[in-house]
Amino acid sequence: MRWSRQCDRTQNVVAPAEKNDRKMRNTLPFYILHFKINIATYMLSYLNPSLFISALRITLNPSQKYQRIKGFGGAMTDAAAMNILSLSSGAQDQLLRQYFSPDGIEYRFVRVPMASCDFSTRLYTYADTPEDYDLQNFTLAEEDIHMKIPLLQRAQALSAQPLNLFASAWSAPAWLKTNGALIGKGSLKGKPGGKEHKTWAQYYIRFLEEYGKYNLSFWGLTSGNEPTAGEMTNYSFQALGFTPETQRDWIALDLGPGLHSSSFPQTRLMILDDNRLLLPHWAKVVLSDVQAARYVHGIGFHWYLNNIAPPGITLTTTHHLYPEYFLFATEACAGWSPLDRGVRLGSWDRAENYAHDIIEDLNDFVTGWTDWNLALNQDGGPNWVKNFVDSPIIVDSSKDVFYKQPTFYSMAHFSKFLWEGSQRVGVSFSQHTSLEISAYIRSDASAVLIILNRSEEEVQFEVWDQTLGFLPGSAPPHSILTLLWSRR
Repeated sequence: MRWSRQCDRTQNVVAPAEKNDRKMRNTLPFYILHFKINIATYMLSYLNPSLFISALRITLNPSQKYQRIKGFGGAMTDAAAMNILSLSSGAQDQLLRQYFSPDGIEYRFVRVPMASCDFSTRLYTYADTPEDYDLQNFTLAEEDIHMKIPLLQRAQALSAQPLNLFASAWSAPAWLKTNGALIGKGSLKGKPGGKEHKTWAQYYIRFLEEYGKYNLSFWGLTSGNEPTAGEMTNYSFQALGFTPETQRDWIALDLGPGLHSSSFPQTRLMILDDNRLLLPHWAKVVLSDVQAARYVHGIGFHWYLNNIAPPGITLTTTHHLYPEYFLFATEACAGWSPLDRGVRLGSWDRAENYAHDIIEDLNDFVTGWTDWNLALNQDGGPNWVKNFVDSPIIVDSSKDVFYKQPTFYSMAHFSKFLWEGSQRVGVSFSQHTSLEISAYIRSDASAVLIILNRSEEEVQFEVWDQTLGFLPGSAPPHSILTLLWSRR
């Protein structure tokens, strides 16, 4: 963990050039980034493999090409914005730099809730005037205008690349819903194609228009956060119920045509935005319908209950059924389980869980991974329903400091090194290993190898790249390493 006033800097990490020395062609120049709690970056070059005996050989197979990476990020919830703004202006700037600047871990994606969610301090939507089917009274909230929007603008100013924003709605206005409330079991009144469903589709478009007035454009939308939650009796916070069939029909008849005829036809639409255990069934229902599928670009999913949803059965199966639609992890957080609730400062176990899940997802055709709240307080909030969880950055406003958790550094291994367009490639092993590994080729012709060792033992290895030669190394117990080298 680090204090906000003593922020470490990663800067741009570019693979070192290979020496023009024929004697060195059987070794690899490379960087290793190894995070435990603090960050350390160092370079090892031109090691002699004959001096290193390894039982495990990891072979890079760049001819085996898989999906390309879109990126990584977190969510600018009301709670995240409140916590960031509770700091002094200098500490705010340092926090945003840690996430978005070239000196930080360079998040490219930000998820933005449309109106309130559980990580708000009150219940609201942008159209709470009953029977306002034309949305004449649609208005962004104070939380948007004075908190989220200014912070997103500052984050964009710090980023070397355009940020990719995507929006998710938790609930429609109560007057559009069958239960007349933002929480609990409730869906849209009427049927897809009817006035309630068309109004809800126009609500999305109005949101994009209003944020556009602040020079913030959106890369994408999801069809709604956790639609199965709104099918649960007495669900405790904001939700809007859809079945895969009703989501399919709403997209085909209302949301899809509405976006297509609006000023935002290129905005990417992700279906599901719920737990991956619903795959591939949900995708089959929606994407088997030609009228709905034509408006869909990707499939968003959450990490909760992944222990009962093997990635091969859910993610890989979905990819092979619908390879033209990208898979994207839209929400994850630590501390959500009743057995391990809330903030745990300095938890390395949680950092390992992040890295394990990301590697598992990426190795099963996922193109990006989004954390939940960018920053929370020491209680894991604020959250109006007290659904407290953990975050990669924890704020202590009383001391004007923030703590960068091990999960922050776990995210860095991916967000900093896997540039947009990086392509996952094959990797093979000379024997069974406890290491979890994912390999990529970047647009600058560098190779990236991310290695997670969750075991109690140090693992010696050597990497073989047929273009350049051997790279010997070791993975300490409970460690994450990123290896980066030039293949030119």
